[in-house]
Amino acid sequence: MADLTTTTKPPARVSIKFSEFMLEGILLLIIVFFAIKAPGFFTAANFFNILRNVSNQGIIAFGMTLVIISGEIDLSVGNAIAWSGCLTAVITRDLLAAHYSVFFAIPFAMCVSVIVGILAGCFTGWIRTRFSVPSFITTLALMSAYRGGAFLITDSFPVIPFPEWYSFFGSGYIFGVIPFPAVIFLSIYGIMFFVSKYTTYGRAVYAIGGNAESARLSGINVLRTRMMTMGIVSGLAALSGIMVSSLVQAGNPQTGSGWELDVISAVIIGGVSLMGGKGRMWGTIVGLIFLQVLLNGMTLLNVNEYWQYVVKALLILGAVLIYQTQEKKR
Repeated sequence: MADLTTTTKPPARVSIKFSEFMLEGILLLIIVFFAIKAPGFFTAANFFNILRNVSNQGIIAFGMTLVIISGEIDLSVGNAIAWSGCLTAVITRDLLAAHYSVFFAIPFAMCVSVIVGILAGCFTGWIRTRFSVPSFITTLALMSAYRGGAFLITDSFPVIPFPEWYSFFGSGYIFGVIPFPAVIFLSIYGIMFFVSKYTTYGRAVYAIGGNAESARLSGINVLRTRMMTMGIVSGLAALSGIMVSSLVQAGNPQTGSGWELDVISAVIIGGVSLMGGKGRMWGTIVGLIFLQVLLNGMTLLNVNEYWQYVVKALLILGAVLIYQTQEKKR
């Protein structure tokens, strides 16, 4: 006879931690506010404009996410913008002067700039591990070297060797609607999301950020991982610098100033811990869009530019306090 006292097990409930989506909720509220108050905000053209504006810094921010998760920092990425753009312009100018085809000169110059960026980043990662010099110091030195190098190779003046079609990389549109930089931005996001979440290297980055010595004892090659991480962000900064040179149609040693702070701000707002070991690519993309939506909306509302700086500062501080409070509760 069947046991009538047997009870079926209730289905497991899926618990949703709303605190993990706090930034997305605040972003949605801000979008609704600006859609009501700011003329021209809630239009497709403005949304594409936001996506285009966030692209160049966003490309670097994905690399910076890995750097900060690994427990490091890179202060050189802003000046790397100027250096790589100027290097691309100078190499292109010299090759054209030597009667090389423009269709060889520009791709060659772009490749050299990215490779130089990757090697410079790998070098800082090597210094960090081999001599235990904090990445704050090594990248601070590299930051100065990049800016000085950009002024030296250009004699402090913009170099303008590019043809008109080169502007497509920085300001072109696909199908007349989608900004090309946004396509590159989203493609880099997809790659970096996969790398951080589904590869051995990505897991090693999180492990090193949590505890580098424990990671080393568990068999992770800390030197190689740090070199790869610093090389990736430097290579992405070089790519962004090339796109900026395309946007302004010149190699300008003045570009990129202060970008490192904007990039780091977006990463922090996105929830990446400055202590290392915690963070996600999705948070970074939300942080980037969050900042750009806020600045775009305030501009449309004719908010004083200096007040925009104050609001951004309060936002960064608030984001850090919120995440610190959440960590203590956990």
